[in-house]
Amino acid sequence: MLVFVRDEVAVPAMGKHEAERFVPLLWTMFFFILTCNLLGLMPWAGSPTGAFAVTFGMACVTFATTLAAGIKQFGPLGFWLNQIPHMDLPWWLQPLKLPIFLIEVMSLCIKHGVLSVRLLANMVAGHLVLLGILGLITVAANQATGHWALIMSISVVSATLFSLLELFVAFLQAYVFTFLSALFIGAAVHHH
Repeated sequence: MLVFVRDEVAVPAMGKHEAERFVPLLWTMFFFILTCNLLGLMPWAGSPTGAFAVTFGMACVTFATTLAAGIKQFGPLGFWLNQIPHMDLPWWLQPLKLPIFLIEVMSLCIKHGVLSVRLLANMVAGHLVLLGILGLITVAANQATGHWALIMSISVVSATLFSLLELFVAFLQAYVFTFLSALFIGAAVHHH
């Protein structure tokens, strides 16, 4: 998994030279999120990524790394000027660069906010679906007398299938968060 994160996440998003600097951070993010997600599969244990504080904290780490890496690469002024896409505009359209700059800065902040909400929503939604299915099974068991064997077998099969789906989602969400973080950091250290 370490080689996969390095070769299939960091290098394509940042390039070989830049990826080497950020691979330890991306490894840490991936395995932290994966561990937190897998904790949610344990009975009576909650998933820390089901709390906004955790996902927001992870997004803040990505945002701080994006700012620090971009400022280190281009300098404070160069980083902010790099937010404006390169455009050859006539002189009378040059004032449009200020609103474009403001939109790009808002976009930079919004992307990281959405990064945290996306992980939170996916983890909470998965647990709510599993809880709803188990609740329906309980209601069906109380209503159907004499069909306990059928309801029990459906319960076991559906709970197993949804748990496997949750296992897949745990890995997928760790991958997606890490990949988006690599893209955001990679965009900060390259010219637009």
